Amino acid sequence: MNIPYGKHISYMDLSKRIENVRAIRAVGAANGSNKICIVVPCHRVIGSNGDLVGYGGDLWRKKWLLDHEAKFAHGVQSLF
Repeated sequence: MNIPYGKHISYMDLSKRIENVRAIRAVGAANGSNKICIVVPCHRVIGSNGDLVGYGGDLWRKKWLLDHEAKFAHGVQSLF
């Protein structure tokens, strides 16, 4: 919920936010089990190398969502 609209972070960055870099797999599992992915925007979490990984709605949707948000992110704070 704290990843701004139009932005993304890596699973490693998310692990660092919770101050446990060894929890990267748990972070990925928690992100992957998200049942309300439009309300809690799990598509904004990507691989550490920038790859689009781990999205239950297929990677083409993850890419579309990120691209769509990027188009409209300028001047928009956050919807969440």
